[in-house]
Amino acid sequence: MTFRRPYRISIPFLKRGPLVSVVRLSGSIGSGPRARLSDEAIGPVIEKAFKRGRPAAVALLINSPGGSPVQSSLIAARIRRLAEEKSVPVHAFVEDVAASGGYWLAAAADDIWVDQGSIVGSIGVISAGFGAPVLLARQGLERRVHTSARSKSMLDPFLPEKEEDVDRLKGILEQLHDGFTDYVKSRRGDKLDTGEELFTGEFWLGRRAISLGLADGEAHLVPKLKALYGDKVRISRYGQRRGLLQRFGADMARDALSVVEERADYARFGL
Repeated sequence: MTFRRPYRISIPFLKRGPLVSVVRLSGSIGSGPRARLSDEAIGPVIEKAFKRGRPAAVALLINSPGGSPVQSSLIAARIRRLAEEKSVPVHAFVEDVAASGGYWLAAAADDIWVDQGSIVGSIGVISAGFGAPVLLARQGLERRVHTSARSKSMLDPFLPEKEEDVDRLKGILEQLHDGFTDYVKSRRGDKLDTGEELFTGEFWLGRRAISLGLADGEAHLVPKLKALYGDKVRISRYGQRRGLLQRFGADMARDALSVVEERADYARFGL
């Protein structure tokens, strides 16, 4: 009996287009259980975006009014570390707003692309709160605070504001502002319009931000990625997943408070 060797059908290798990982960075930046964006929450997502599938680039889709300067710095530092370790370029695309800490995240990219109506900038630091000493006094309540050190209690919302406390707070805010300013200058370099006061906390619309050197051009995600990496570019999207309890509404009270706080952040920019 003669056995015939089976035929092998060879399929020509189909070249796939380059892969670009897209990470959505949306919401206020902070820490704790109510924060939409924190290094702890978004860090694993960013790690996957840089490492999975050997991407040719990573794109950041940003819509954030800012928040915690520390969390902004941590997230941006993680992006830069991974970009340098993997030798992967990073592109930022701004939707409605990349202001304050949101711009800090955008500046972590190698280039920043905006819509003509995007709000960009607000390079500054803010501290806000409420005071209720008069309300307590009207209710016949007295606030009692005892400390072992003179500076242990500061800016107690239930006590009258002290000038020395305000001065201390302003000094801290100035240091944070200096760090933010230095970071933007280190990332944007010669692109910045040095003749303009860019670090006063002011914000601008997209086209003006481009002329000031805060952004590189006007472009949207998909068309720009095709222009950079070809029509066959593959896009893999990454974002935070809601937990099981959140999906079934078991955390409604906390989520409602988070929404109110976030809306207040966006409202500062008329959004």
